[in-house]
Amino acid sequence: MNVTVIGTGYVGLVSGTCFAEVGNNVLCLDLDAEKIRILNEGGIPIFEPHLLEMVQRNIAAGRLQFTTDVKKAVDHASVQFIAVGTPPDEDGSADLKYVLAAARSIGQHMQGYKVIVDKSTVPVGTASKVAAVVAEELALRSADIGYSVVSNPEFLKEGAAIDDFMRPDRIVVGADDEQAIHLMRELYAPFQRNHERLIIMDVKSAELTKYAANAMLATRISFMNELADLSERLGADIESVRLGMGSDPRIGYHFLYPGCGYGGSCFPKDVKALIGTAKEHQQDLQILNAVESVNNAQKHVLTKKIKARFGATLKGMRFAIWGLAFKPNTDDMREAPSRELIADLLAAGAVVSAYDPVSLHEAKRIYAGQDGITFAESHQDALDGADALVIVTEWKEFRSPDFAAIKEKLKTPVIFDGRNIYDPATVLAHGFEYFPIGRRA
Repeated sequence: MNVTVIGTGYVGLVSGTCFAEVGNNVLCLDLDAEKIRILNEGGIPIFEPHLLEMVQRNIAAGRLQFTTDVKKAVDHASVQFIAVGTPPDEDGSADLKYVLAAARSIGQHMQGYKVIVDKSTVPVGTASKVAAVVAEELALRSADIGYSVVSNPEFLKEGAAIDDFMRPDRIVVGADDEQAIHLMRELYAPFQRNHERLIIMDVKSAELTKYAANAMLATRISFMNELADLSERLGADIESVRLGMGSDPRIGYHFLYPGCGYGGSCFPKDVKALIGTAKEHQQDLQILNAVESVNNAQKHVLTKKIKARFGATLKGMRFAIWGLAFKPNTDDMREAPSRELIADLLAAGAVVSAYDPVSLHEAKRIYAGQDGITFAESHQDALDGADALVIVTEWKEFRSPDFAAIKEKLKTPVIFDGRNIYDPATVLAHGFEYFPIGRRA
């Protein structure tokens, strides 16, 4: 099947590449000429495990192409995926200008029936807006051409996106047109050979499903972070609590890990957008307001622990930070807890030496010209001259460190662990002061 994907960001590039991997002829459109140049030369503008090899393999096979030519992209396929960005507007709601611009382009150039698929995470009611824009463009051309707008939200985890797409838990399709549903079933058939994963529903329910899923996961994280704080006050151990909770099959263990807050391109944006959608319909989502408030506070929990140990003024002190991306296996630093921590430390007069296995290029872009922060080429180098170590992202290479080497490099043997990756007894046995989240140390 021929498939067009509009947008070569995270969702668009992963989706287009995975569709090509199972034999479809995919053309990806982006108006960013530099991004298309990189892709056509066999590179990728983002980091995602195994994505580069898959892109190169499908380019070589002739199944994956990239273009800035809008007309060519619209002519290429009956199925047109819109996978452009939906950044938060000033009020926190999703900005649909790129989605609607893509829809307008389809309406301007389409010559035959199209299934227009909203792959971007968009508020409830977006499909109707997309349909209206397409209808408007067709009316200007006096063109009587059929089309259907489908909601097909993505459920990709950064760092595991290829596996999520190729072996999905579910494929949500919101549609009310049988022809569109038939095409979506045909397109997704290779991804559900083991058993049926396609869930057909109305468009508005599909649009809400994505927000509801991310909001629920964010809620679990903030709930555990509040319990971690309470555990510290009570002298309990949140890890023991987590095991006791997770053993209940109604709860499970997923997303029950306390830490220094969630970040990234999805949870913060989607929680804000869902709150905004509810406000537009005269509803106050009290639970999600609390989830967002707890998370905003949790991003400063490491700063509080550092100041409690060293004092409110950190002038002249140096802190080594391990991990800058909002989670492992990605270079994404959007809304990352590390950014709040760094801002807090610099404001308190400290300097920072930071390391991340993947996101250093992004960090150097964000902090270009910023005094007080340097970047190390290894996690050991980041420790040079540091007063303490702060762990913000749970990369695998941090899990079994040489504690003796760390102790030798630090001026004071102190570790602040924002992800609880170490056993407190082990760290204490090596002679460190250890400050995890919600654990007795």
